[in-house]
Amino acid sequence: MLSYAHGACDEALLGETIGENLERTIARVPDAEALVCRHQDIRCTYSEFGERVDRLASGMLEAGLGKGDRVAVWGPNVAEWTLTQYATARLGVILVNINPAYRLSELQYALGQSGCRWIFSVQELKGADFRAMVQEASSELPGLERAVFFGTPEWEELADTVPSPDVLRRLAVELDFDEEINIQYTSGTTGFPKGATLTHHNILNNGYFTGELLGYSERDRVCVPVPLYHCFGMVLGNLACTSRGACIVYPAETFDPEATLEACAQEKCTSVYGVPTMFIAELDHERFAEFDLSSLRTGIMAGSPCPIEVMKRVSSEMGVREMSIAFGMTETSPVSTFVRRDDTLDNRCGTVGQAMPHAEIKVIDPSNGRIQPRGEPGEFCARGYLVMRGYWNDRERTDEAIDSGRWMHTGDLAAMDENGYVRVVGRIKDMVIRGGENIYPREIEEFMYSHPSVADVQVIGVPDERYGEELMAWIIPRPGTSVSEEAMREFCRNRIAHYKIPRYMKFVDSFPMTVTGKVQKFKMRETAIEELGLGEVVAVATA
Repeated sequence: MLSYAHGACDEALLGETIGENLERTIARVPDAEALVCRHQDIRCTYSEFGERVDRLASGMLEAGLGKGDRVAVWGPNVAEWTLTQYATARLGVILVNINPAYRLSELQYALGQSGCRWIFSVQELKGADFRAMVQEASSELPGLERAVFFGTPEWEELADTVPSPDVLRRLAVELDFDEEINIQYTSGTTGFPKGATLTHHNILNNGYFTGELLGYSERDRVCVPVPLYHCFGMVLGNLACTSRGACIVYPAETFDPEATLEACAQEKCTSVYGVPTMFIAELDHERFAEFDLSSLRTGIMAGSPCPIEVMKRVSSEMGVREMSIAFGMTETSPVSTFVRRDDTLDNRCGTVGQAMPHAEIKVIDPSNGRIQPRGEPGEFCARGYLVMRGYWNDRERTDEAIDSGRWMHTGDLAAMDENGYVRVVGRIKDMVIRGGENIYPREIEEFMYSHPSVADVQVIGVPDERYGEELMAWIIPRPGTSVSEEAMREFCRNRIAHYKIPRYMKFVDSFPMTVTGKVQKFKMRETAIEELGLGEVVAVATA
């Protein structure tokens, strides 16, 4: 039996745009609560949410934005982010998600590569001056025409435009669900991020069927502490809710374990999301026992390998008996396999589930492309509605990722059992997953090379109990120079995202090499595990 499976499903795919789908939900459950943003004290029903979306969309339209334009959004989990998401979708404007951890060089690249006309942004976050960075980036980007900052009179004027429902309906007829609507940047192996380009059809259906598998309806309230700039928040959070009439609950701007627990208790949430580190922080919080979590029944753990013991604690201590694991990547909208909420604890703790509805999956021998027998590890591939259109303006890297049969080659090593359950066993690509963030060492290496005292550098991932993996840099200093760990950290600080700054640094004279001169990163990792005393972390079982 070969490692191929198809998520056969009686329910048809949605053949509509995000805007059309939202209108249907509003018509069905106008008085159901749609959005609760606790830290902003914002609550609105679906009817009210739809009116706010239409006001903002009308403001954008009057200001000259239209179908196919690119507009960036840069900020944490705030109501304005979500209104921007749905308003751009109403107009066919392509939303470009910018990671709030990005700094100037990364911001400039994403805005320039995607050709953004506008950017919506918070003014500051955690001491970082977003306004100043946007202004500096604008000086180098003549195509960036306008920056609108949340909470300013300029934002209020746009967001409070008298809606033009007839005009918006006429525009909606001109939109097609196969058109691009979202660009999300993933770190690039060549040092430059890639813009995964997603359509209405991609992300709406992925959110819709996620909601189906979790049993969502207007009676559900979903706590979303994961960031909106990721597919996890934007698709599995927002779109899974709005396509099913459930309520979106944001506990805080950025993840805070106490705020998440408080939101679940006070809002009577039925579902909660997170990467493993978030659940660990909640379970270990000093006030954990004070919160009534009895309303929780389901949720999603995803973003990095999920320790089996954490899944068991979420079930036994938080009472989430139907916690699921989702597995995929931004390029697959994002979920390609899913552990069903009524599955056995063994399958929910030990695998990443079976194929999503309407998705095809297979495991191949990476050396020849042939499908592996069941149980044999190989590269995990996915095909179907969920595969992205491609990388924005990057045909070469699109063709490297998606083959002629439209299979997305993920670079993940996996094995499929006789019942179609998938277990991830490693990665082909040289990628590190730190707390749900995909990090490509090459990008960091190229940045660190620019330090005048660095002759060579190699970045690897090493196991970490909290984040799954942490970064370690092996650095060869230039002859006649000296460089300290603190000096390297200072060099990185505020120039690259904080999560890309290696936690560990080792200064060496050479790297372990093959006879042909190829760096042996696996040997570096083995040495690091031994020297850093991480052997016990390696032994932690994950799905």
